[in-house]
Amino acid sequence: MSDSDHKLQPRPSKRPRTEAEQAAAAAAMAEQEAQDQQDRSRHRRRSSKNNNGKETQPAAAAAAAANGSAGGAAAGAPAGVVQAAAPVPTTCNYRLKYTLIGHTKSVSSVKFSPDGKWLASASADNTLRLWHAADGRHERTMLGHREGISDVAWSADSKTLCSASDDKTIRIWRVDSSDAVKILRGHTNYVFCVNYNPQSNLIVSGSFDESVRIWDAKKGKCIKVLPAHSDPVSAVCFNRDGTLIVSCSYDGLIRIWDTHSGQCLKTLVDDDNPPVSFVKFSPNGKYILASTLDNTLRLWSYSNGKCLKTYTGHSNSKYCCFGSFSVTGGKWIVSGSEDHCIYIWNLQTREIVQKLVGHSDVVLSVACHPTLNMIASSSIDGDLTVKIWVDDTTPAVAGAQ
Repeated sequence: MSDSDHKLQPRPSKRPRTEAEQAAAAAAMAEQEAQDQQDRSRHRRRSSKNNNGKETQPAAAAAAAANGSAGGAAAGAPAGVVQAAAPVPTTCNYRLKYTLIGHTKSVSSVKFSPDGKWLASASADNTLRLWHAADGRHERTMLGHREGISDVAWSADSKTLCSASDDKTIRIWRVDSSDAVKILRGHTNYVFCVNYNPQSNLIVSGSFDESVRIWDAKKGKCIKVLPAHSDPVSAVCFNRDGTLIVSCSYDGLIRIWDTHSGQCLKTLVDDDNPPVSFVKFSPNGKYILASTLDNTLRLWSYSNGKCLKTYTGHSNSKYCCFGSFSVTGGKWIVSGSEDHCIYIWNLQTREIVQKLVGHSDVVLSVACHPTLNMIASSSIDGDLTVKIWVDDTTPAVAGAQ
C-alpha cells in the first residue's frame, strides 16, 4: 500500500467474506434498505418542491447557529437587559507560523488536544508525533503500530489518545509515554477513523471492513459491532453529549446511530449520491458537516435531514480531506484541498474568506484549536509537513467551543 493510499481511491481489495458473514451482512443491509429508500424518496420530494437553488431564510438562520452560540443578548446578562451583540468578523487573516518536520511518509491526521496544549499528528510512517501547540516543539514519537496510521483522537482530559491503523488495530496511548497502553483488536481490515465520546469511556471506530465498532476504552473490549455501510467507513464522530454517532462511507450515505442501542436513527443522502469522505457534528450537535468527493462540503440539519448549505471552490475528488468548524474568532468552515491549499469559508454566506498557501502537496487534514485562532494542517508524499497557522488580528472568543 503506497503512502497516500490511506485517503486515496482506488481502494485496496477487500477480504472475501465467509458465507456466515455474507448472510449476516445481507440481513442487516436488507433491514436498512427500506429505511434508505424512504429517506431518498422524502429527500427527492423535498428537493422538487424547492428547486430554484435558493436557500430559505429558516435554513440560513439555522446554519448561522451551527456553532451553538446564542443570538441576541449575551449569556448571563440580567433579565430584561439587552446587550449589543459583538461585531461578527467577516474576514480572517491567518498566516503561517510554524512548519513541523519529522514524519517520513504522508501525514494523514492532525488533532489539537482539548486543553489546547498539544498537537498530535498521525502518519503512514507508522508513528504518532506529539508537538507543543504553542511553539511547535516536538515532544515525543509514539511507536508500536506495524502499518500506517490513518487517524488519531484525543480523550476529553487531554491525557490519552487513540489511533487507527492499517494493521487492523486501535491503540490507546498516554500523553506521557511513547508506548501504547492498550491494543484493541477486532476489525478485519484497515481501521480508517476513530474518535472518543465526550465522557471518554467509549471509542468509536470505522474500517474498510465496512463496520463501525464501539469499544469500552477502559477495558479495551468491543461492546457493539454495527454493520454500518456497504463500502469502507471513512469517518465517525460522537455528538456533544455522546448519545449519537455519525458515520459516513464511500457508499454515499451518512448515518446517525444511537450510541446505547446501536440502532440506525437516520440516513442522510444527497440526490447525486457522491462518496462521503469525512463527517463531523457541529459543536452544538444540531448540524453535520460532510465532505464529498464532488469538490463540495455540505452542512446538514440533523433534525430534519435537509442540506442547509454547500461550500465549494476547493478541489476534492480523490482524497479524504478533513473539514472542520472554526468558532474562536469568526464562524468559519475550514477544509484541506487537493490543490495544496487550505480553504476557509464564512459559515453563513458561504463565501471563501481566505485561502492559505504554503503546502507543496495535497492537504489531507486540518484541525482548529479549541480556544485560539490557530489552524493545523498536514500534507502527503511531496510535502510531509505539519503546519501551524495563526490569526493574531482577530480577537479569540474565550470558551468558544
